[in-house]
Amino acid sequence: MRKWWPLVAVSLGAFILLVDVTIVNVALPRMGDDLDASFSSLQWVVDAYALSLAALLLAAGSLADLFGHRRLYTAGLTVFALASLACGLAPNAGALVAARAVQGAGGAAMFATSAALLGATYQGRDRGTAFGIWGAVNGAAAAAGPILGGVLTEHIGWQAIFLVNLPIAAAAVLLTLRVVRADRPRAAGERRGRVDVAGAVTFTLAAAAATYGLIRGAESGWTSGAVLASFAVAAVALVAFVLAETRAGRRGELPMLDLALLRRPSFAGLMGGALLFQGGAFGGLVLVSIWLQSVLGLGPVESGLALTPMAVVSFLVSAFAGRHTQRLTPRLPIGLGLMLVAVGMYLLYATMSADAGRSALIAGLAVAGAGVGLATPVLVSAATGSVPPQRMGMAAGAVNTFRQLGTSLAIAVLGAVFAHGARAELSDAVPDPHGAAVALGAGQAQRLVAAAPPEHRAAAEDLVHRAFAGGLQDVFLWSAAAAVAGGLLVLALVRPTPRKPGPDASGAAEPAGKKAAVKV
Repeated sequence: MRKWWPLVAVSLGAFILLVDVTIVNVALPRMGDDLDASFSSLQWVVDAYALSLAALLLAAGSLADLFGHRRLYTAGLTVFALASLACGLAPNAGALVAARAVQGAGGAAMFATSAALLGATYQGRDRGTAFGIWGAVNGAAAAAGPILGGVLTEHIGWQAIFLVNLPIAAAAVLLTLRVVRADRPRAAGERRGRVDVAGAVTFTLAAAAATYGLIRGAESGWTSGAVLASFAVAAVALVAFVLAETRAGRRGELPMLDLALLRRPSFAGLMGGALLFQGGAFGGLVLVSIWLQSVLGLGPVESGLALTPMAVVSFLVSAFAGRHTQRLTPRLPIGLGLMLVAVGMYLLYATMSADAGRSALIAGLAVAGAGVGLATPVLVSAATGSVPPQRMGMAAGAVNTFRQLGTSLAIAVLGAVFAHGARAELSDAVPDPHGAAVALGAGQAQRLVAAAPPEHRAAAEDLVHRAFAGGLQDVFLWSAAAAVAGGLLVLALVRPTPRKPGPDASGAAEPAGKKAAVKV
């Protein structure tokens, strides 16, 4: 049993890191009411966390490779806990968004090092078991998030969803320092590299500017000066990032992302699949949670329960299939997982209507959850297995960066898709269809109904149901299309190559034919 304590330490961090994505969704309507937050502010509560994760994961991976994975993991846990405390004490939406961004920075350090710590600690069958259990914990976090968030929000307050992280983070830090051995990032006498500051700054600026433009465009219009300026900044920053990474490689320094890998089909396929997988599976769940509470009138607990089919099925599939999928060529579980996500999203599209209830979500979320459970454990292990041990932090950071960037961009894009679809339903019925669509997305459905004259409230209620259902249908259809594109990309580009027998990290030889590595 002692050999599995490092897995427990890493899994505790993964649990609070990922539970903070789904735990927030069911609390958004209460946050909006208490903090008087707009639609864009609610999007930023989720997006600031995902964007901070995405923007800083590559830098965190480089820091881990330079200074040690255990050291950065414990530092990330500490920052995450302190930011969670700040989230729980936030007096307004701006302070909450800022604290969520800091929380994402701590999460980036945890996310970038988790897979690398497991890969360095376990070999052979134990490694497959460890990644399978780690993937199951990811699913458990998603399963527990909506229910835990609903219970805490309804009976204590939305602040409690952040404060619950503190004891878990403290336990994870203490356990990590006791049972996870300190890694040695550089061989004796090797010159220490430098952190790629230019790459970190330019990538962060590009991701933040693009996301801001997408979110602002849904409210202010796509030709507004702020939106166009944001996209221009994003484009310039992206070019600067490419130049910075190319220059670092030519100087023999350690770039955040080895751009040469993206010219190789398998690695590029994994990154593209990760981005489309995360966006297709999770980008629309924020709006689903708002629909459950603001339109259907469910409480946070009932809303959390309605979202659990995806999380529960994901957990079960990861737990039972995780170990076995590690033995397959990665394109099969990842590609099949993405196709199942697409089927699930299409089922949600087909069952959504003005008179739909929470039962309309069950089949689609369950099928999508099966896809999530198949793909999640393999994505990370395939990426870390494709590079030398000294660059595992970079690989883990890259795949998780593309995943979190997928979430961040999808929330912004699907928010605009929803507003467009809802506005189409409202265009002939209200004087300001755009404003009404934005208000719906912010969870103000009942306020819109209450604003109607008493004799027209029944018609207003029906209109709200039709408009929200129309917006959600478009969201689900776009999500399905993203998942199909990701599945085709992975199946077409990712190719296996047999791993030659050789010594593993402990010095023991790996049996020939036992595993397959991703050819990059």
